[in-house]
Amino acid sequence: MLEKCQNLSISCEGFWLGVRIDKQEMVMVGEDGQILQQWKVSTSKRPPSCEEDSLGTPWGLHQVEEKIGEGEAVGMVFKGRVPTGKTFDRYEGEEAEGNLITTRILRLRGMEEGLNSGGNCDSWNRYIYIHGTNHEGRIGSPASSGCVQLTNEDMLDVFERVPVGTKLLIVRESSPE
Repeated sequence: MLEKCQNLSISCEGFWLGVRIDKQEMVMVGEDGQILQQWKVSTSKRPPSCEEDSLGTPWGLHQVEEKIGEGEAVGMVFKGRVPTGKTFDRYEGEEAEGNLITTRILRLRGMEEGLNSGGNCDSWNRYIYIHGTNHEGRIGSPASSGCVQLTNEDMLDVFERVPVGTKLLIVRESSPE
């Protein structure tokens, strides 16, 4: 992470988040490099991709640019980043089968021009988020349409702990241990 930030001339002070697509997990890493917290996630059911309309999870350095949903009920469904007034358990049929955006949203901005920022690879314009899901049983397996999904309780935890400006590094494969 530090090397990536230095190469991009970006400050990386404080803790940061990392998502490992191959392991379907997200970690919070302290300034000292120690893992402070770990969560199971679901990334895209399609191959990782930074391309528009691919429905793949983009990789590279991102930043939490916006926090949406503070004070809403656990399980609240958002459409167009606006609460619908209904929690996911009140949806039926096709709507309930789809991947609903629930509980809270951390909207991500890509920080690597030509990879996840600008043109047809822009994570912000693709509406890439970290958010809760109505399919918590799928957490730990690829299941999303490009976003990083958490259980609703884990999403509350992350939302409370992560300020706007927090860096997030998404990698396709973990380096060998």
